[in-house]
Amino acid sequence: MKKINVKELAEAIEKLCIESNYNLRSDVFHALRNSLNVEESKIGRVIIKQIIKNAELACAKQLPICQDCGIVNILLKIGQDVVLIGGTVEEAVNEGVRKGYGRGFLRKSVVCDPCFERKNTGDNTPAIISQRIVPGDSIRVAVMPKGGGSENVSVVKMLLPGDGPEGIKRVVLQAVKDAKANPCPPVVVGVGIGGTFDSVGFLAKKALFRNINERNSDERYAVLEMNLLDDINSLGIGPSGLGGKITALAVNIETFPCHMACLPVAVNFGCCALRSAECVL
Repeated sequence: MKKINVKELAEAIEKLCIESNYNLRSDVFHALRNSLNVEESKIGRVIIKQIIKNAELACAKQLPICQDCGIVNILLKIGQDVVLIGGTVEEAVNEGVRKGYGRGFLRKSVVCDPCFERKNTGDNTPAIISQRIVPGDSIRVAVMPKGGGSENVSVVKMLLPGDGPEGIKRVVLQAVKDAKANPCPPVVVGVGIGGTFDSVGFLAKKALFRNINERNSDERYAVLEMNLLDDINSLGIGPSGLGGKITALAVNIETFPCHMACLPVAVNFGCCALRSAECVL
């Protein structure tokens, strides 16, 4: 058994909060550069170049890529041979977020009550924490600051089994059409399929953590990802919603078995400043 003090977890999350807000993911950055070879719209090319320049300046000056530094989503894969000591995981995670957002001068966007008071918590906690127990003696920590604009256009739809792939396509394409410019395209579209009403949204969010150059390991879903990307980029929404060929950089699908009477589908958007960072303890 390997002992890991939760202080190490807090310190890692503190660093990852800052790193992810300052540095655009390399897969997204390179996809934006490559999209200049495809985008034909003059204004679309100008916007993509501005997005790239913004990311370069944020990295060079170590400043946030976007003024919306998001609510923090944490994915923890905890090895079953790890013993965590010194406190609780939840306390450690929120301590890391609290320190990271303070030290990094990152905007705090979390409010304590969702409906009535809506008073800012002042330190961007609590974070959204998802944990899995996996084989091994290490902890994989992934952090994603998620902005409100891209989150607000998320969709969950409970389809019937007979709706099949075509029904899924209709849900995703309608979500993109309805979102228009609000999620700050070019976007990455995370799609969750299966599970239950409460878990399918997590699948869509989980899909955004995956490198956008990696296709689903199931060839059928990999083809669906590519077909959806082509369909989305045929809509003409374009960068910042001002027209063009590049509305999305990628479509990532995550799946889970579901009840035989159900076909849950969720869509979660990653904006042009899709941010995440990870490490292993």
